[in-house]
Amino acid sequence: MEADFVIVGAGSAGCVLADRLSGTGASVLVIEHGGTDAGPFIQMPGALSYPMNMARYDWGFRTEPEPHLGGRRLACPRGKVIGGSSSINGMVYVRGHARDFDHWAEAGATGWAYADVLPYFRRMEHWHAGGQGGDPAWRGSTGPLHVTRGPRRNPLFHAFVEAGRQAGYELTPDYNGAKQEGFGPMDRTIWRGRRWSAATAYLKPALRRSNCGLVRALARRVVIEAGRATGVEVDRGGRVEVIGARREVILAASTINSPKLLMLSGIGPGAHLADHGIKVIADRPGVGQNLQDHLELYIQMAASQPVTLYRYWNLFGKALVGAQWLVTRQGPGASNQFESAAFIRSRAGVDYPDIQYHFLPIAVRYDGQAAAEGHGFQAHVGPMRSPSRGAVTLGGADPATPPAIRFNYMSTPQDWQDFRTCIRLTREIFAQEAFRPFVRHEIQPGPQVQTDDEIDDFVREHVESAYHPCGTCRMGAASDPLAVVDPETRVIGVEGLRVADSSIFPRIPNGNLNAPSIMVGEKASDHILGRPPLPRDEAVPWSHPDWQTRQR
Repeated sequence: MEADFVIVGAGSAGCVLADRLSGTGASVLVIEHGGTDAGPFIQMPGALSYPMNMARYDWGFRTEPEPHLGGRRLACPRGKVIGGSSSINGMVYVRGHARDFDHWAEAGATGWAYADVLPYFRRMEHWHAGGQGGDPAWRGSTGPLHVTRGPRRNPLFHAFVEAGRQAGYELTPDYNGAKQEGFGPMDRTIWRGRRWSAATAYLKPALRRSNCGLVRALARRVVIEAGRATGVEVDRGGRVEVIGARREVILAASTINSPKLLMLSGIGPGAHLADHGIKVIADRPGVGQNLQDHLELYIQMAASQPVTLYRYWNLFGKALVGAQWLVTRQGPGASNQFESAAFIRSRAGVDYPDIQYHFLPIAVRYDGQAAAEGHGFQAHVGPMRSPSRGAVTLGGADPATPPAIRFNYMSTPQDWQDFRTCIRLTREIFAQEAFRPFVRHEIQPGPQVQTDDEIDDFVREHVESAYHPCGTCRMGAASDPLAVVDPETRVIGVEGLRVADSSIFPRIPNGNLNAPSIMVGEKASDHILGRPPLPRDEAVPWSHPDWQTRQR
């Protein structure tokens, strides 16, 4: 079995690559360990808490004990299904801020500044404003990825945005347009009431071509002969075989599995590979390093009116929502319920937003456990640019052994200061007049949590991953000893091998990572095909005129 291109991972970027490469007539094989995305748990947006907690769809990774979080081991879900994490995520669509990508270019990822990537965001999008305003000139209208907004029928969605305005913050009609900073509607990858994953947008159309195939197997390592990648060794149905690549092997296996595969293939920190008895082919100390994530807290309020989703949080209510969705693709099941959002700056002197909010009209955890208080609502809040860095390392030389994942969360004083700020700013927003008709009292952290030490204790016990891992195969200049891939996504030191997924991000961008991961697939496909990049777009994004002296 062989093809021109062999892609490992049918996730957000891998699906894009399968479509764009096979669309030129080249033969493509995609290796994916997971199975089908059929079924309501994935396709119904309102069921989003289920797939990321199901072993059928999730790799089930957990971190090593995190030393700054009291030794807690945090969940690190990654999609094990076609569509990858775009099939199990919260469907929130955030490009990232322009300055994020400018930083990439400044860090050595030449050609990845915002002016370079904006045309690719446009190419991938089919944006539907839904009459809620926005920035059409900044958005795409013909791409395969449908991006929509929720109906925002619940009054709490409007109360959140109005409270932000009352607190003195900016409003934004489109945080994916010229102006990220402010409160406004949230974009999501939902179309006609169902999840619009990378598998639906890209992979399924590609698989209708005779030159694109999907192989269900566990990738064990990249086969490298005389310094060139020639195929991928896989375990398929209990048999080890090699799938040959005539032109290139492309890893798009996630921030966790892409560095693991490189190391199993002899590409990584030489001493670490030697410890596991792996022959070193390319000593790249940056492989597995630079691991980043977003952490978040749920600031929960008890509601004084029964306007929240809690009324469906019983067997009958869930059955009703499910039945309505199955028959009509409408109702609460047709939304991820993230319909209002905000990006703000934590303090004066910060030039672009460094705090993100997801607002949710129910008090519930990601594992689907509702707050005991009953009716309530919450804001997910967290800093965007933590200076903490972790690593993915091998748990053993056996490909079936999970890697060791250490984020090293909350390892700097800035992390703690940022979360204290997040909690205090959120409390101020919930104290605005717009929420007065809806707030009964604070559930968590709770009014007894006020001092820095009390807040730190709450953070240590309750902070959770926002599930945005990235950075472990960092893109940079070919001369950078810690870079893993060059700005054309080629693995430095090996021919015919690339990495194209969230692992190549030099630094984590603002917001959720599905959109930039898909963008990486789009841009990498042009590099792989030897095409000139899309022309730069020098549009100038909005920046707060008084950012140096004002927080809002």
